[in-house]
Amino acid sequence: MPFYSDEIIEEVRSRNDIVDVIGGYVRLHKKGSTYFGLCPFHSEKTGSFSVSGGKQLYYCFGCGAGGNVFSFLMQYENYTFGEAVQALAERAGVELPQQEMTAAQKREADRRTLLLEIQKEAAKYFYTLLRSPRGKRAWEYFLNRQLSEETIKKFGLGYADQYSDDLYRYLRKKGYDDSILKETGLVTIDEVRGGHDKFWNRAMFPIMDTHNRVIGFGGRVMGEGEPKYLNSPETKIFDKSRNLYGLNIARSTKKNQLLLCEGYMDVIALHQAGFDNAVASLGTSLTSGHASLLKRYTKEVYITYDSDGAGVKAALRAIPILKEAGIITKVINMQPYKDPDEFIKALGAEEYQKRIDSATNSFMFEIQVLEQNYDMNDPESKTAFYNETAGKLLGFSEELERNNYIEAVADKYQMGFDNLRKLVNSLAAKGGLVKQSSPLKSGISPKKKKEDGMKQSQKLLLTWLIEDNRLFETVRGLITADDFTEELYHKVAQEVFAQYSNEQAVHPEKIIDLFPGEEEQKEIAGLFNARIHEVETKSDMEKALKETIIRIKQNSIDFRTEHADHTDMNATMQIIKDRQALDKLKELHISID
Repeated sequence: MPFYSDEIIEEVRSRNDIVDVIGGYVRLHKKGSTYFGLCPFHSEKTGSFSVSGGKQLYYCFGCGAGGNVFSFLMQYENYTFGEAVQALAERAGVELPQQEMTAAQKREADRRTLLLEIQKEAAKYFYTLLRSPRGKRAWEYFLNRQLSEETIKKFGLGYADQYSDDLYRYLRKKGYDDSILKETGLVTIDEVRGGHDKFWNRAMFPIMDTHNRVIGFGGRVMGEGEPKYLNSPETKIFDKSRNLYGLNIARSTKKNQLLLCEGYMDVIALHQAGFDNAVASLGTSLTSGHASLLKRYTKEVYITYDSDGAGVKAALRAIPILKEAGIITKVINMQPYKDPDEFIKALGAEEYQKRIDSATNSFMFEIQVLEQNYDMNDPESKTAFYNETAGKLLGFSEELERNNYIEAVADKYQMGFDNLRKLVNSLAAKGGLVKQSSPLKSGISPKKKKEDGMKQSQKLLLTWLIEDNRLFETVRGLITADDFTEELYHKVAQEVFAQYSNEQAVHPEKIIDLFPGEEEQKEIAGLFNARIHEVETKSDMEKALKETIIRIKQNSIDFRTEHADHTDMNATMQIIKDRQALDKLKELHISID
């Protein structure tokens, strides 16, 4: 990733007002000093997505998405930070320092650009042929599959002519020579036959990367012929294990999960039926590369493979790969139909949604498939099934999670929770897989974390401080960054107080960039957007401010008392002084004039 100095990043940020940038994606309405609209990151009707020009931050009170202008593009477009900087720099006309490339790197970059250009030309040619008399057979094929003209256009579907050198001759006329054409995966060059096409007499499915660039193709033969489906070979721009069909569209879905299919037509049929979250691997089994790619866009994947034996085996192979990537996985039951395309044609989108809603947890699906290998009416076979199931339950290392699954399996198969747990623990003890938990020596349960009320107080004070920097003078000497006891809040408070000390102003949009994790950025955006009932008068605000400071200070003293080294007299004396100061604060009138 290119490195940009803090000065360059700040210039790009300052030249891209967050209201203008997000306004290009979301319809915003001004309410007071803040803009509101429908959140682009989850489905809603209430308009809880807020954009603040003053703070240069966005925050959704519904789903918690939040950050600055860079974070927005990273979330919405799935850009890296460097890509977000480049996109915003181009938007604002900021010239970024050129990253030096070696001559070899420059040649490689130019080669990749040319390969992408040729793929785009081929896609346009196939698209045009489909609509010509020569493409009639493929056009009728798509219509017979009940695809609308709008859907055909949306996916850029096309036709490769019946002549085996048609595309080759077209690309040659466009000025591309054999040395580059043989790298595209579209044609083959040999001494005997010359140039001939990889795809001919096929309905064509352009494959696009997440930036909507054509990188390869899939082709379905028209009439008899093998293979029925043919995919582009891997090239410098096309890696089957790191791309997914339909992800260029599905990445922008507002649904909570992605639907993982086996074929192109399943993806297209689902999108046409309103399921814009469907994707498919490209003629290969699911790989860890696919799982890593999916993880960038979702936390949940619903497998909707064919319901036949091959589809079930493919699902069983995919589940551990997705689990390893940290993705929650479920399996959709489409029986008695074979695949999503067939299911939707027969029963429609509403029934398919019901199947999504009732999708099976991936572990329970594995157990269901396992059960089919045993005769549950035979005691010996049934016992073997229970033993193998218990062995699979040992895969859950966390006791709470393991017990939850033991309960679910015991309930489904009427095994009795205690019986199954004893069996699991017995297997674990034999294999030395589970450590027995022991109570604390004191016999006292670990203390629960303080209630969220204290978090809310700390969030609220941070929100007030950045919304009205004048409050720093009011709270000076009463509270410091060290009084914020939540680890993340403490780090943020340190930056807030330091910025004000150095600049007499706070820039929350800069603080966001100090924390690279998306979850941290969302939480920090929440810190700067705490909500409370409207404070109508100045005296009400003064009272609320005083009460909040007292709560935070009392919590700070309690926290330091609990964690203090009581042999450290300086620390002990400071706590005593703080207690005395707190007593005086309770009698003090706080004015925000």
